[in-house]
Amino acid sequence: MNKLILGDNIEIMRRMESETVDLIYLDPPFFSNRNYEVLWGDEGEIRSFVDRWSGGIEHYIAWLKERVAEMHRLLKPTGSIFLHCDWHANSYIRANILDKIFGNNNFRGEIIWQRTNTHNDAKKKLAVLNDTIWYYSKSDNCTYNPIYGEYDKKYLETAYNKVDEKGRYRLDNLANPSKVNKNGLYNYKGYSPPKNGWRCTLEKMESWDKEGLIWFPENIDGRLAFKRYLDENKGSLIGNIWTDINNVQSQSKERIGYPTQKPEKLLERIIEMSTNKNDLVLDPFVGGGTTIISAEKYERNWIGIDQSVQAVKVTEFRLTSNKNLFSQPFVVQLYKYDYDELFNRNPMQFESWIIEQFGGIPNIKQKSDLGIDGKTRENIPIQVKQSENIGRNVIDNFNSAIKRFDKNLYDNNIQNNKIAGYVIAFSFGKGAIQEVARLKNDENVIIQLVRVDEIVPISVKPILTVEITDKGQTDKHLREIYFVATGETTEGKHIEFYAWDFNYNDKQFCAEILRDTQGKQTKTFKAGEYKIAVKVIDNEGLENTEIIKLKVNGKIEKF
Repeated sequence: MNKLILGDNIEIMRRMESETVDLIYLDPPFFSNRNYEVLWGDEGEIRSFVDRWSGGIEHYIAWLKERVAEMHRLLKPTGSIFLHCDWHANSYIRANILDKIFGNNNFRGEIIWQRTNTHNDAKKKLAVLNDTIWYYSKSDNCTYNPIYGEYDKKYLETAYNKVDEKGRYRLDNLANPSKVNKNGLYNYKGYSPPKNGWRCTLEKMESWDKEGLIWFPENIDGRLAFKRYLDENKGSLIGNIWTDINNVQSQSKERIGYPTQKPEKLLERIIEMSTNKNDLVLDPFVGGGTTIISAEKYERNWIGIDQSVQAVKVTEFRLTSNKNLFSQPFVVQLYKYDYDELFNRNPMQFESWIIEQFGGIPNIKQKSDLGIDGKTRENIPIQVKQSENIGRNVIDNFNSAIKRFDKNLYDNNIQNNKIAGYVIAFSFGKGAIQEVARLKNDENVIIQLVRVDEIVPISVKPILTVEITDKGQTDKHLREIYFVATGETTEGKHIEFYAWDFNYNDKQFCAEILRDTQGKQTKTFKAGEYKIAVKVIDNEGLENTEIIKLKVNGKIEKF
């Protein structure tokens, strides 16, 4: 399943299976030695910043090299890596990291992306207009799909200079290019063949003629030609100089306010070029989430990692806003999990998920499972109860179930003082605890009780309140309303940001305001009824949502 993961990418990648990823795109923080590298400003990003800058360029290269080595291990033999950097360290990165880990023989290209136009500072020095994207593969047998761009305007005017009812076209030679083609030495409608004959048979010439693909010159001594229409061509092959993709502009629809946000077209091109449908894309520095959004759009599987809570949650909200019938499900893995969300999750999904987190194997049958929801890798039965204060009856029934599940295994575990089964729940009552003790003391049956918070860290989501103030009617007969969202969380935590959906439809949260660090918004409304959803996110990534229903008609009312 597609995943957004909050955490240090080196630790997470070390737990991933080797040779499972088809494409890795990374846009790590550049070696610019500037505090503006701290873009989101939350704890995870600042911690990573300090780690990178505890030394000079040598420390930065060592920090990045350790991560790229793990990426090399994760790539399939057919996989590729694209490392995005700028002039501050691009030569160091190629010589000291990529050539050493991937080998110079697996160098596929240096992509020069012109991301901006010349600014006034170019009067004082030579302006830097581009970033570098280093492109390497794991082996010679890498996935590569040629990419085509639009033809140059001047080329179109000179080459595709003819037009008929089908559109613009250019003329292609019908003469056989090398040896004499005996089957092409024929006259066609009075036009003599060239010296080596036509490059097609008479039957093929007649077929093309019926399709209107043969051009006949006015002069009978002229040469027949083949019509190649512009709309039938893919375009011109794109090389390593990319000047046709603009940076994200201030008025762009995809702009989210992330200072180094990359345009979706850039990632779409990389994904199309180096992967096929259903391949797995990894971005270990999610940032603004562009790689993940593009991978989802092009029906690739994906994994995104970032130490910043804001990076992960903003990417989640972008995915949710773009969700449609063809969107694939995804999970968000945080440092801690929301108690209420786990407690109310779909029971079957919760059973499978918590068993996997425990290191076990879920029972995919679900029906006729004798009360056994999964097993450990040593075949020890597991039962999951998505409940609190589990009672004695659960232990009695489970003991009978594991005996029926595998009597030989059950008896063997009793004889060898081994655990006979596990029960996972949110909490256990006194009766269950006493019965487990009695079974162990009287019958040598060891049943292990495991709380959910012993498997995964659990926290409590923040509290959210929203106040509204009617600011009155504007000149355009709109009602101006001032919203103030206030989040409160437990001791030791703090609020990171708020997100707003001013046209909430009860099905999915589509953030109009992705990242509001103050929780204050002013909005104008026409007369009518509205649903407004506000989310608050704390520094552990846990969130809460408040739904406001408003009626606007001369005054505002909550309903």
